[in-house]
Amino acid sequence: MLRYLIKIIKLLNSNSKASQVANSFCVGLVLGLMPKGNLLWFILFVFFLFVRFQKSCYGLMILIGSLISPLIDPFFDQLGYLILTYEPMEPYFSALLDVPFVGFTRFNNTVVCGSLAGSLICYIPVFLIAYGIIRLWRHFIAPKLNQLKIVQALYKIPLVSKITKLLTETD
Repeated sequence: MLRYLIKIIKLLNSNSKASQVANSFCVGLVLGLMPKGNLLWFILFVFFLFVRFQKSCYGLMILIGSLISPLIDPFFDQLGYLILTYEPMEPYFSALLDVPFVGFTRFNNTVVCGSLAGSLICYIPVFLIAYGIIRLWRHFIAPKLNQLKIVQALYKIPLVSKITKLLTETD
């Protein structure tokens, strides 16, 4: 866990594009909010492993999303029910269930359908918020923190200097 946090701190201060880091947060959140153990989750998980973005942020957001998803599952259940019982779409959902292996995705489960739809709806706002926070961190907060005398004094402590070396090393 400490290794992931060190990678994320390095990432926030690195020269990676802020949009790439924000995208990895959002994709991880989409998978974190979805129930695990269905084919749809595994397909999306493997697909996103082949996409180029920051895997440490991706993993962290899957973990955070998994921790908060039980709190919002009742909302996802209602949203999924609304989607799956929408009359014009019912014939398409029924036809999809007749396709082999599509049933293993459990898209017809109200929580799976609702969490996928809800997380996709939240994708753009979360992306914009994460992008703004990353830009704010890189341009204003991190330079100001490094100029503080207490931070400069902390850098002189041997343990902190070793951690700083870990943060500044390239992978």
